[in-house]
Amino acid sequence: MKTKTVLFVTGAFVSNTCWDEWQTYFNSKGYETHAPAWPFKDAPAAELRARRPNDTDLAHLTLDELVDHYVKIASSFPEKPIVIGHSLGGLITQIIVNKDLAVAAVAIHPVPPQGVIPYEFSFLKAGWKALGFLTSLDKTYLMSFEDWQYAFVNGMPLEEQRAAYEKYTIPESKRVARGGLTSAAHVDFEKSHPPLLITAGSEDNIIPPHLNHRNFERYKKNGSVLEYKEFEGRNHHILGQPIWKEDADYILDWIAKY
Repeated sequence: MKTKTVLFVTGAFVSNTCWDEWQTYFNSKGYETHAPAWPFKDAPAAELRARRPNDTDLAHLTLDELVDHYVKIASSFPEKPIVIGHSLGGLITQIIVNKDLAVAAVAIHPVPPQGVIPYEFSFLKAGWKALGFLTSLDKTYLMSFEDWQYAFVNGMPLEEQRAAYEKYTIPESKRVARGGLTSAAHVDFEKSHPPLLITAGSEDNIIPPHLNHRNFERYKKNGSVLEYKEFEGRNHHILGQPIWKEDADYILDWIAKY
């Protein structure tokens, strides 16, 4: 692939610094990488947590606005980028692909588009609080450490779980979370698209592999390059797990084929 521009799209609940090691690694392979923050999240995690409960700008952010933010960035490069997104960023990646703004894309443990119903118990347990039902939409949601343990870092040593929480976890807009249930999360599964890889992790609670595979199966087999890969032993914090480089190498090799 001649394109050397990579756009990393961050998911919910975490800082865009989760891509730091990935950027360094992809840069060393000759790529020019970008991992822009969400609107109202361009600050260290500790500072963003300290803004609560006065972070009303973030609280009012919608999924439509967030998608537009990344669409504008993807459209700003002199060449169509390779887009790689994690979790909610994986949903946004699929939307960018659907808009024909990427030369290839990877959705890592992605939130599924509208129409793929996430009925898995672990998804509901890990993610329902972010929707904020019966709470004010004018206040952001901050995942507790206990919820972080279940949703992101299950299976990791306690000290690594705590370190990751302090380094990455930030407040979230409930409006963005709810947007995943609306037409803001729409993708035309029948439309031809550039190469798309969807990856999953066997130990992921919030986006379990069965949900990822149903996302993959929704795409019409119309001749477009579409692949699915499940990795053993990966939880939702794969970007920061010690074995992250194995996933990155698989993605780099996959990109090189196209």
